[in-house]
Amino acid sequence: MAKQYPKELKERAVRLVLETREQYKTESAAIRSIGAKLDIGPESLRNWVRQAEVDAGARTGTTTEESAQLKALKKEVAELKRANEILKAAARFFAAELDRPHTRS
Repeated sequence: MAKQYPKELKERAVRLVLETREQYKTESAAIRSIGAKLDIGPESLRNWVRQAEVDAGARTGTTTEESAQLKALKKEVAELKRANEILKAAARFFAAELDRPHTRS
């Protein structure tokens, strides 16, 4: 299971990498060093840095906001599909009831 990090720690770690990466030979070296100091895996920190760059417009990709919107839209589509299936089932039921001969008492 993936380790959960507090939002503040993620933001601090990304900020440290972005502000100090010029002091290291490579960005990877900065990520490994800062990750080790904050007990964060280098791949997690690398992903956070990449996402921060996308969110800032410095890198192409899907922003955090766009991802959240997409997730919400997918959820809404699934809910609408379920509602549509319920309505179709109800329509079939009522159509069958209307087609059935009724006897008067």
